Amino acid sequence: MPSRIKSKRQTDFFDTCSRCRTGWSCCHETTPPVTGKRRKIIEAHLRANKIGVENPFVEAEYVFPRLVADGYCVFHDKKTRKCLIHPVKPETCVAGPITFDIRTETSKIEWFIKMDKICLLAGRVYVDKALLQKHLESAKKEISTLVEELDSEALRAILKKEEPETFKIGEDNLEKSALNKLAC
Repeated sequence: MPSRIKSKRQTDFFDTCSRCRTGWSCCHETTPPVTGKRRKIIEAHLRANKIGVENPFVEAEYVFPRLVADGYCVFHDKKTRKCLIHPVKPETCVAGPITFDIRTETSKIEWFIKMDKICLLAGRVYVDKALLQKHLESAKKEISTLVEELDSEALRAILKKEEPETFKIGEDNLEKSALNKLAC
């Protein structure tokens, strides 16, 4: 991936996440949604970097990275504790520890952050208000892209998932196209 594209996505949190010792892991027992476009980008990255991962995706209510026997994401490198596809990983992985929910009754997308007891990065981001604002802007772009690209069935499925140990940090008006998907 060209460096100009890489720089548009999260790059400065890689080491913080690889040192996580909270007992939780964003890469364990998680199923981040992968759009068709993101899947092609990931598959191209795997080929270009000669990263051999067999059957990397599960196709269910929505597409997500397969979990291996111990419950970790197929792209999680157990030795380095880093992501094998970091430059092209799914939008919700880039947005983390920011997550979202959609309230159709208010036409809002709500923004949440994980509590620092489960995410070292959340603690780092939350105490630095400038860093929080910068990361929230990035997370909003990533998640907005995801919401736009997911079909209505996939979007409904991921909105059913609970996000434990989070608290609300803001909300925005939701694009009409997303509301229309959820109205179907």
